[in-house]
Amino acid sequence: MIPKDVLDKVRRIEITTSRLVNDFFAGAYHSAFKGRGMEFDQVREYQMGDDIRTIDWNVTARTGKTHVKQHVEERELSVMILVDASASNRFASTGILKNQLAAELAAVLAFAAIGNNDKVGLLIFTDQVELFIAPRKGKSHVLRVIREVLYFEPKGKTTNIPAALEYLIRVARRRCVGFLISDFYQTDLRKTLNLANKYHDLVAITLNDPRESSLPKCGVIQVKDAETGELNWLDTSNASVRSWYEHKAMERLVERDRLFGNTGVDHIDITTNEPYVAQLVAFFAGRRRRI
Repeated sequence: MIPKDVLDKVRRIEITTSRLVNDFFAGAYHSAFKGRGMEFDQVREYQMGDDIRTIDWNVTARTGKTHVKQHVEERELSVMILVDASASNRFASTGILKNQLAAELAAVLAFAAIGNNDKVGLLIFTDQVELFIAPRKGKSHVLRVIREVLYFEPKGKTTNIPAALEYLIRVARRRCVGFLISDFYQTDLRKTLNLANKYHDLVAITLNDPRESSLPKCGVIQVKDAETGELNWLDTSNASVRSWYEHKAMERLVERDRLFGNTGVDHIDITTNEPYVAQLVAFFAGRRRRI
């Protein structure tokens, strides 16, 4: 039996996000992703005006006549939402917790997908894959996805993004759109991101909190690494300490942006204390223009 407060929370997110989809994202989602998935149909002889990049050189060499590969647009997409449930995502200094923000983002994407007759699946991970829900259609399925993102209790605390992406590559035989929602504190992801983006259309959604970029001046404080449990003391009244903290945070963000740029992975920056509508709209619009 699902507790009433859980159902109420899911219902509130459903109402909020379905309105956002109807008002802002429905058409934008379609134009940004529909038609990106193409499947092989047949090989035929080259005709004047065909794109030379579609030439099938093996068939051409075998038959002695130029042939091209013909593709058709897939009638539906599979959308996989990958959510980082490690301990660092159960944090917020202001606004809402990162994992609650992840649930809202998952809901927006899921409602946009089913509104476009696409399937939606879910993968929740920490240092291992903790939950996998195969892609399906329908509102009741989307509500289950939202409920799991909100209230799933993970066993692990640390993060293993490569394990999640490798699992996706194994289970998703056809190309899908994968939204990877995480704060991306894990490094050394270039090889796995490259591989996953080769097989699938990967979009990274980065969750950020303002306290991760700057410290207030409030004296000596104890800070704890949510994933490792390591404790440290910081004297925030010391300007050099605050400057060092901001410098390290900036280095991390620059390196993260460089990682996405080098791997060709699209990404959207979302912050816990700011509305995410503008960032999503800008992303969909930019992607539509590129297509």
